[in-house]
Amino acid sequence: MAPSDVSRHTLSVLVEDVEGIISRVTGMFSRRGYSLISLVSAQTETPGINRLTIVVDASEIIMEQVTKQLNKIIPVIKVVELDTDSTVARAIMLVKVAANNTNRPQVVDAVNIFRARVVDVAQESVVVEATGTPGKLAALLDVLEPFGVLELVQSGDVALGRGPKAMAPPRN
Repeated sequence: MAPSDVSRHTLSVLVEDVEGIISRVTGMFSRRGYSLISLVSAQTETPGINRLTIVVDASEIIMEQVTKQLNKIIPVIKVVELDTDSTVARAIMLVKVAANNTNRPQVVDAVNIFRARVVDVAQESVVVEATGTPGKLAALLDVLEPFGVLELVQSGDVALGRGPKAMAPPRN
């Protein structure tokens, strides 16, 4: 397989909220050597149903296998690959930046340009919260790095399809 065959895919997976479902999903990826970029699990509007947003770098052939294997896991209700053009996807980043009385105004100005926000201020640092696409978060990080990044944590993407159509579990 040529490297150009590999592209980024986002899956939205509805699952029953049962113990061990995340282990079963990640185990499937691990056993088959699939490249799992991120996995985010969250409650949905339906009690007892969670949505997994899974980001994978794979070829179309591998994505077919991933989808088939996910559908074989019993607590999995529905698997949908989200189309990049018709999807809203965001990640969250928290970054602690060195900031003292001298450079704090410049840090805050940079944060404001990216529509991020300062969520904690200490004597020698600030913690910044930002949400957005990977490109936006990377650009913010590039601007903050000259000040000194002390700590960084970033979530994987959460995603929903655009428009009125909703991915809902089957009704009983």
